[in-house]
Amino acid sequence: MDKNPVISVVVPCHNEADCIGAFIERLRRVFADLPDYELELVFVNDGSTDNTLEILKQRLEKDPEIVIVDLSRNFGKEAALSAGLQQASGDAAIPMDADLQDPPELVPQMLQKWREGYDVVLAHRQSRAEDSLAKRLSARWFYRLHNLFSQPGLPENVGDFRLLDRRVINALQMLPENCRFMKGIFAWLGFRTASIDYDRPARIAGRSKFPAWKLWNFAMEGLTSFSTAPLRVWTYIGAFFALLAFVHASIIFWRTIFFGVDLPGYASLLVAITFFSGLQLMGIGIIGEYLGRTYLEAKRRPIFIIRKVYRGEK
Repeated sequence: MDKNPVISVVVPCHNEADCIGAFIERLRRVFADLPDYELELVFVNDGSTDNTLEILKQRLEKDPEIVIVDLSRNFGKEAALSAGLQQASGDAAIPMDADLQDPPELVPQMLQKWREGYDVVLAHRQSRAEDSLAKRLSARWFYRLHNLFSQPGLPENVGDFRLLDRRVINALQMLPENCRFMKGIFAWLGFRTASIDYDRPARIAGRSKFPAWKLWNFAMEGLTSFSTAPLRVWTYIGAFFALLAFVHASIIFWRTIFFGVDLPGYASLLVAITFFSGLQLMGIGIIGEYLGRTYLEAKRRPIFIIRKVYRGEK
């Protein structure tokens, strides 16, 4: 390269006012030891209700490498990440969280792998000790179920923290879907990939923006975005219970022929009706998930709306 490559660090922010200062200082210390690289710091204000935007504007005056992408409202992390990558102008981009659970100190290792020719460098969490037991177990089962039914599979315990070469970012911009599951999209893009291990620390401030219900919806988004198995499975469930019904009908027929007709009870009938009604509603719900996503995609609304972009004067 004739000039120093530019590395765009993309940071989606939703009410991260308490983290921004510490995040910038640690990142600047890391890049102070990387004189062969230039830093572009892209913050995406995803409809914050605290003073996140004001703090970023204040930092803009003394940190000219900062770019602020102010969205018109809260569109969600996937949309904010897409907006940040769209605005990033670097030769490579690294999505990170402002809460410092993505350690900036891993950036030099990522850059080394990038220099070796890898287009994507994943940060693999080898320890999730800061998460609750329920979150660790649910994450483990999510990856197993997703990779069982979906193609391509997701690398386990890998979040959005990764390095993306410019050619990967350009390929990402060609994907038009609105319902975005970025981990799945990154995996679908492919490219030559390496990974590095790290222990994920706890947040330095604030709390997670993904409570249990949001995580459940996020998992449903991932599964339905990259697999039709939840639809196909109902064909097999229907065939299985149809076979059971045929066997049971045959037993009743032959029992009636040889032993006559007895008076059946109503409890078993009520249980059967309730059970199969529940199965039908579950099947309709799965179809509804796919139909709803098709409806959202058909409207072709933009993934996000940018209210304004602020850039420092270099």
